[in-house]
Amino acid sequence: PFIKLSNTSTECIGFSTFLRGCGACMAQLRSFIVLLLLVVFFDDHVSYGEAAFSIADYGAKSDGRSDSTKSLLAAWEAACGSAGSATMHVPAGDFLVGQATFAGPCSSGKITVQIDGTLVSPSDLGGAGDWLLFHHVEGVSVYGGTVDGRGSSLWACKAAGRSCASGASSLTFRNSKDITISGLTSTDSELYHIVIDGCDGVTVQNVKITAPGNSPNTDGIHVQGSSHVTITGAGIKTGDDCISVGPGTTNLWIEQVACGPGHGISIGSLGKGYDEEGVENVTVNTAVFTGTENGLRIKTWGRPSQAFVKGVVFEHAVMQNVQNPIIIDQNYCPGDRGCPDQSSGVKISGVTYNDIHGSSASEVAVNFDCSASNPCTGIGLQDIKLTYGNTAAESSCKHADGTASGFVVPPSCL
Repeated sequence: PFIKLSNTSTECIGFSTFLRGCGACMAQLRSFIVLLLLVVFFDDHVSYGEAAFSIADYGAKSDGRSDSTKSLLAAWEAACGSAGSATMHVPAGDFLVGQATFAGPCSSGKITVQIDGTLVSPSDLGGAGDWLLFHHVEGVSVYGGTVDGRGSSLWACKAAGRSCASGASSLTFRNSKDITISGLTSTDSELYHIVIDGCDGVTVQNVKITAPGNSPNTDGIHVQGSSHVTITGAGIKTGDDCISVGPGTTNLWIEQVACGPGHGISIGSLGKGYDEEGVENVTVNTAVFTGTENGLRIKTWGRPSQAFVKGVVFEHAVMQNVQNPIIIDQNYCPGDRGCPDQSSGVKISGVTYNDIHGSSASEVAVNFDCSASNPCTGIGLQDIKLTYGNTAAESSCKHADGTASGFVVPPSCL
């Protein structure tokens, strides 16, 4: 090996020769080696050129009572305006935060939101719609921490039948790109916990979502109008759908999800509007449903629509005392208002169910109630083993066509 020292008469000499004949340079060599070790050490622990902005530096107090909204937004503005990578930091403690919008586009193309503490809602957001909203941002990652929506007072109002505010979803990304949500805990959201709306390239991983089983409209993760979304390693206990898939969703991958209590994983409801977009290329792989109202569900309004569902794979799911393990409901018409006795125009095709087993809480474990005017086609059932009590569960089919094999549930359909 060779070494080059700038302030010596010898520019490039053999390393062993250098040690024998250049004793005067040993001090420089020692300094060089120390410098090299420091560079290696700090290279593993520091991101060069990354600016960090703690909300505490902008006046936020971690007492759970002082309003830290302005501090949070000030830290975001600083991070968003950075020329290079930036971090917005929420330190340990409880920070009371009102409605906050983190708007882009940003100068920084990579922003990390590191939450080590808890963001707490004031619980009087009213009809805000969104509590923590990111929109028109790119390259934003949210890591760790907790967001507490404090939704119990709103749920109590609704349960009492009083006139209540509509409430707010806890964390929303809208019209954004290249987003990561990792290690986040969301508790007691007034409405949906996490919303992905109009986004492209989103990863949601290792999140924990909790709300009581009787909390209304508290969907765990809602995806709509978005593409290339991946949800993995989620534990969801809530009062509505664990994951709900809305119109305009394409290329959605869901894997390793534990759901319950809740209403299961649902595509829909779809077809409320005539010109609504469809849903395509959705995979749900490896999920466990415990005590849920539904397992794997597709739900559409019973009214005319140009929407569709196609290219869906449900596989490797375990049902534990689930009321409706496999269900397609194309006669959804809440309150019989606006669609009594109408037929759903949503076309459902190419839906595969593979390796679904466990226990049903009702006798009918597989229920395909498809549209009379637009029957379900290309339904595939393989290795479906569902029991009700000590016997095989039953199935029910209307207006469905496809194939079945390896079926323990009696194949009265298809």
